Amino acid sequence: MRSSPPHASASGTFQLGGDLPIFRLGFGAMRITGKGIWGEPPDRAAARQLLRRVVDLGINFIDTADSYGPEVSERLLAEALHPYPDGLVIATKGGLTRPGPDQWRPDGRPEYLRACVEGSLRRLKVDCLDLYQLHRIDRRVPLEDSLGALRDLQLQGKIRHLGLSEVDEREIEQASRIAPIVSVQNEYNLGNRRSEDTLNYCEQHGLAFIPWFPVAAGALAAPGGPLDRAAQRHSATVAQLSLGWLLHRSPVMLPIPGTSSIAHLEENTAAAELSLSLDEWAEVAAAAQR
Repeated sequence: MRSSPPHASASGTFQLGGDLPIFRLGFGAMRITGKGIWGEPPDRAAARQLLRRVVDLGINFIDTADSYGPEVSERLLAEALHPYPDGLVIATKGGLTRPGPDQWRPDGRPEYLRACVEGSLRRLKVDCLDLYQLHRIDRRVPLEDSLGALRDLQLQGKIRHLGLSEVDEREIEQASRIAPIVSVQNEYNLGNRRSEDTLNYCEQHGLAFIPWFPVAAGALAAPGGPLDRAAQRHSATVAQLSLGWLLHRSPVMLPIPGTSSIAHLEENTAAAELSLSLDEWAEVAAAAQR
């Protein structure tokens, strides 16, 4: 049994935007809302307790969005943690509307994004957002208009750094001509590596890569499946092996596993302490591809 709780410092550090030092294993605050990422959680007090435990475990990078709830996740963060401890970096996102549970629609109109930023500032109770990410590019709106509005707010001091979500290398380069980009958030895990080229681009340019849905699922992770067998060999869980591999995969990788359970939060944080050889990590990656 463990003699002490896990600590996020074991995941190593990254300088987000070149000036915000964070531990590489963060927390995604999507799952603290209701079912379908809609409405309030079943137990608000438990959600606040979970968020305080996040900080206790040394996690100092939390990712949220105005669309989680909508607005619920951001409000809970402020309720649980404001005034925020020194060094805590909160990233949020805007540009997706929520017609209902499990429904997401892009809206990149400048006036909408300006309202999103003002709402996030108000709910999080801050004067400047550490990292603001365009949740999705709206194909109906020129990127110059969407990102241009966010750049204006950055120049006003309301946003410190800008990031993107679900983009490829060409879109990053296009965006970088409009505003400085410091991070990319794409789906990526052991079983889904479609963003491999984008990850490599981020590594080459020193951009943070924030993989959403970081824990492999489905048949790959099912009992008796290849990842389950590999996890058992290393006395770990599938989630821990998935997160540990991400941390091993690239120094710019910032996994943000989310949960509504303190037990799962502690299990995820312990993934930072996994110590496998290069050959063993290669075997894990190969097992996932099979």
